[in-house]
Amino acid sequence: MGNFVFRLPDIGEGVVEGEVVQWHVSVGDSVSEDDPIVDVMTDKATVTIPSPVSGVVSSLSGGVGDMVAVGSTLLEVDSEDVSGDEEGSPVESVPEEPVPEEDSPETVPTPQEPAPVISPEPAPLVTPSTKKTYRVLASPAVRKRAREGEIDLSNVRGSGPAGRIRHADLDAFIAAGGAVSGAAPSAYSTKRTEVTPVKVVGLRRKIAEQMTLSKSRIPHFSYFEEVDITELESLRQVLNSSKDESQPKLTYLPFIMLALSKIMPEHPECNAHFDDEQGVVNRHAAVNLGIATQTDRGLYVPVVKHVESMDVWKAASEMQRVAGSARDGSASLDDLTGSTFTITSLGREGGLGATPIINHPEVSILGVHKAREMPVVRDGQIVVRRIMNLSSAFDHRVVDGADGAALIQHLRRMLENPALIFM
Repeated sequence: MGNFVFRLPDIGEGVVEGEVVQWHVSVGDSVSEDDPIVDVMTDKATVTIPSPVSGVVSSLSGGVGDMVAVGSTLLEVDSEDVSGDEEGSPVESVPEEPVPEEDSPETVPTPQEPAPVISPEPAPLVTPSTKKTYRVLASPAVRKRAREGEIDLSNVRGSGPAGRIRHADLDAFIAAGGAVSGAAPSAYSTKRTEVTPVKVVGLRRKIAEQMTLSKSRIPHFSYFEEVDITELESLRQVLNSSKDESQPKLTYLPFIMLALSKIMPEHPECNAHFDDEQGVVNRHAAVNLGIATQTDRGLYVPVVKHVESMDVWKAASEMQRVAGSARDGSASLDDLTGSTFTITSLGREGGLGATPIINHPEVSILGVHKAREMPVVRDGQIVVRRIMNLSSAFDHRVVDGADGAALIQHLRRMLENPALIFM
């Protein structure tokens, strides 16, 4: 039996370090060759690194959230497959999507190609204790339900990503005879004093870095408008009632996407990237729309490319495809990069307004809020109309207030007179 020292391999062109996102083993665990040992996040992707040998883990290097340089020791394994001390060689890793430690709120788009964070020296390496410890992953709603039912979540097996406990897991635990001691306490009978520290790592860290970059470097100005989409709703209902089985059900977003693609040639300053280091605004002819999408792993911005070449059915199909791939973790790098303008929508929870943060290096973003029936005055009469609010933000360095307002007013006219979208 010998000691096998495994070092972080070169896992991508130009990658010099990676962040430890999750360990799959602890000191003292037995591993087999090809068992997953650690998830490492780079600037390009997250990879799950397998064990190159079978044996018993004798040490780990780097805690969750630590940056580890390529070539630094990841772990050591006592293995019968080696004699004496032996160095590990790089192995091929399989990309996977990051799993955040807590639910991610839908507030802002994620970075498409985050700038690398490179330390001049390897981050300090920390050897974990031999005691196997972990933090239970669960949403606040699941934690509240468990607390009220006096259920110890450490006894519940989670079926979600990274072992996250869901409501269905609590149901299964109770159905299998899991202990629920006594009646649920009164909401007013117990003071809650616990504090749960959540380390900001992986995707959550990338979002934090990108939002700091956007807010610190881009002087935002916001613009709000309400749109009467009564006629658009009628058209949507007609098209959905007459579609064939191969066509997707239409929401409002495909119409908004087509309207934007139709009017962008008249507002080129809004469909652009600003390279503030070079002092150059790159105006794009292609309308590549990022669609902010909430997933179990956090917020992603998959991209529908060349909307200007699509009809409403194609736009809806492609939007569903890229959003679905983001949700199930199968999105390619091409699906997640290249947007020239971003749309963020909270659907039924859209509220009345928001101040969306621009997806750097873009210069504009549109927030779409829920549609609702409202009394409005038309021709001196109070009538009920279907109203949707729009929120937008623009980079004031390169988009003047009048230009941003002109884009939104043009979009409003298109949506209130939907025949214009198809002319």
